Amino acid sequence: MEEKVEKLRQMISESNHIVFFGGAGVSTESGIPDFRSVDGLYHQQYEYPPETILSHTFYRQKPEEFYRFYKNKMLFLDAKPNAAHKKLAEWEKEGKLTAVVTQNIDGLHQAAGSKEVWELHGSVLRNYCEECGAFYDVQYVKEAEGVPLCEKCGGAVKPDVVLYEEGLDQHTINEAVKAIRNADMLIIGGTSLAVYPAAGLIDYFKGKYLVLINKAPTPRDNMADLVIQGSIGEIFSKL
Repeated sequence: MEEKVEKLRQMISESNHIVFFGGAGVSTESGIPDFRSVDGLYHQQYEYPPETILSHTFYRQKPEEFYRFYKNKMLFLDAKPNAAHKKLAEWEKEGKLTAVVTQNIDGLHQAAGSKEVWELHGSVLRNYCEECGAFYDVQYVKEAEGVPLCEKCGGAVKPDVVLYEEGLDQHTINEAVKAIRNADMLIIGGTSLAVYPAAGLIDYFKGKYLVLINKAPTPRDNMADLVIQGSIGEIFSKL
């Protein structure tokens, strides 16, 4: 492990346009569970699997049940940035890192100080009335009884997160692709690279160093210049 961390350190020192592409594993170390690792709790409290509840169809058909799950299982407002978030923000400040592309919706990269963050799946921190477009913060949604309604027009307030069956925001995709295409080093961390179209973005990377850091193997390990299996926060805290 020390040898691999040293190699990573060396690659970073040789790079000036680093892009970080991250998934749920970056946030689990801040205490935010990956909802895909379904625990027994879901089965006790909910009649449907998370993937069904977090779909556009379910949101439309059973908004009360959607929000019961969403407020209980998707909002972790006390979570704090961990060593990985902080290190990335530090590199951006130093001018080494050009962008973070994330599949996470928790806003922790920004909380750590990162500015150039492309959120492929949106953010729980932004919520909009579906009728008039009025903005609401996450606290408003969390504290609302049942389905949060707009104070201005009474319309339903929807989180700015990409649900199953919904397309990704085209502008966000374009900017993420541009960042990856122009990177000289791409570090992928805390993602199984199983969720498309997000996972396909790494095909745009043409730079020098591709690094994969994840607790379990990924389908792209054989493409990487360096693969480190382990906790991303732990590895980044050694850099």
